[in-house]
Amino acid sequence: MSFDFPVISADSHITEPPDCYSAHIDPAYRDTAPNMVEDPVRGDVFVVPGMKSTVPMGLVAAAGKPAGELTQEGVKFDELHKSGYDATVRLADQDRDGVAAEILYPTVGMVLCGHPDVDYKRACFNAYNRWITEYCAEAPDRLLGCGQTALRTVEEGITDLEAIKAAGLRGVMMPGNPGTEADYDDPMWDPFWEAAVSLGLPLSFHILTARGGGWRGPRLNSFLSIIRSIQDIMGTLVFGGVFERHPDLRVVCVEADAGWVPHYMYRMDHAYKRHRNWLQPGVALSRLPSEYFAEHIFVTFQDDWTAFSHANDMNWRRLMWANDFPHSDSTWPWSQGMLAEQTAQLTAEQTRAILSGNVADLYGIDVTALQPTAG
Repeated sequence: MSFDFPVISADSHITEPPDCYSAHIDPAYRDTAPNMVEDPVRGDVFVVPGMKSTVPMGLVAAAGKPAGELTQEGVKFDELHKSGYDATVRLADQDRDGVAAEILYPTVGMVLCGHPDVDYKRACFNAYNRWITEYCAEAPDRLLGCGQTALRTVEEGITDLEAIKAAGLRGVMMPGNPGTEADYDDPMWDPFWEAAVSLGLPLSFHILTARGGGWRGPRLNSFLSIIRSIQDIMGTLVFGGVFERHPDLRVVCVEADAGWVPHYMYRMDHAYKRHRNWLQPGVALSRLPSEYFAEHIFVTFQDDWTAFSHANDMNWRRLMWANDFPHSDSTWPWSQGMLAEQTAQLTAEQTRAILSGNVADLYGIDVTALQPTAG
């Protein structure tokens, strides 16, 4: 299967190499930079000083493996997809999946979003931004990186946005929680939102980047709980009046699927109509919450067939497909067959928008520089 337009993944990842942070971090943090060690049971793992959890390599680059072979134990770094850390071979893996370009997010950097030391976190993010800039330089039309910011202060956050833009990166992966006591709905962040709009930098909130409360029951239930933390952020922005105050702001809800969006918009409206008195003092919404969601929030998803099936129940101009390569949830290398099946009920206009046009418009991607790629 192939499409007559360039298919773009709105959410793919890199795999940080062992020296990603140590070779690029400020000298003061070089001895404590995140590093890879060999664990006798789990194989190679990334250790982040100051955090209890480590990052085993087994699932972060397991795209294409059968479910029965997915494991967090005994996997070595040199067994992973090389294109996760070597840009010179990345395009071949894109071509194999029928993907013309990718918006790129970190892997270890997702875990770092929850680091308790915001100063250390910023040093790591600056190191990552240097590394991903070099990685994307190999093919800037097809490798479109997102930088990171720790948001210790509003002013510093704006400086980070300017540096990310100057480096040629295409967006910003936000920490689920800012590095301040004030949450994202606080008016103190208004200059930051305006700076993002002015610079043309989409702001992304990715799953597994916010501090959560865990889960109940078997561990597999944790797989479902991760969506809730992103919904909380979206609700904070809507009910906090952020989009009311910043009508040109666009954010991206990343890798949390999208089939839930129609019900979530209904539920937001229901809450607002019955309990709008629960809004914070000084916050007034001139539109229904669902209208803000539909206009301001882009949503990425992989093989969520409910998103395709219910595209007409939400703003499909805000839906963006992704392959999540090289993570274990990835649809690589069989994305083309899946997309042919799941987009069958859509119009040609909707299919082009969800697989290419929406992400191209948001990130300013020149699709004329890309070629339709057969899977």
